[in-house]
Amino acid sequence: MIRIVLVDDQHLVRAGFRMVLDYQDDMTVVGEAGDGAEALRLLRTTPADVVVMDLRMPVLDGVTATRRICAAGPLPRVLVLTTFDTDEEAFAALQAGASGFLLKSVPPDDLLSAIRVVAGGDAVVAPRVTRRLLERFAGRLVAGGPDSAGPPDLTDREREVLLLVAQGLSNLEIGGRLQVAEATVKTHVGRILAKLGLRDRVQAVVFAYESGLVRPGSG
Repeated sequence: MIRIVLVDDQHLVRAGFRMVLDYQDDMTVVGEAGDGAEALRLLRTTPADVVVMDLRMPVLDGVTATRRICAAGPLPRVLVLTTFDTDEEAFAALQAGASGFLLKSVPPDDLLSAIRVVAGGDAVVAPRVTRRLLERFAGRLVAGGPDSAGPPDLTDREREVLLLVAQGLSNLEIGGRLQVAEATVKTHVGRILAKLGLRDRVQAVVFAYESGLVRPGSG
């Protein structure tokens, strides 16, 4: 059973999400909070696997709350669900450690799938959103040059996979691009994360831009 905490300053939004999530056989909403500070207090006494987090809230915003939650340990994992797909705070949430980023307009089935993926230890960021956010905001973080060789510990194929991950491609899409099985891509991604000390593919995307391996406009 996936234990979920909903964090959103709009009660009706939380009520709607609760109805959808509690209807699932493998999910249960164990708590709700109207802002980040309330969420942090709740999580001290309420074990959870996934926090569905809004970004713009009073008292304590979602980015700060995400950073504190992720710094405290591997669980719960944070899935950002927001209205703002071009908001600078969204990229900040990924930097803070969020394992997923979706828009509130996402179909219910996609939200349910994302929660299951995040709870299972992977990450979910809609490719379109990944590209738009990183193209717009990551330029200021690039430290290397356009010909940067990237992390020296990665093989050529792993570097190639990391480049495609940074462009927002899924494992299936990367497999098609490189003409290898999806399972092979998943293995490569796992090795990349282990070598770089990263938690998931979201952190891998941020790393690729911050290190200069990828620059806005590439791909």
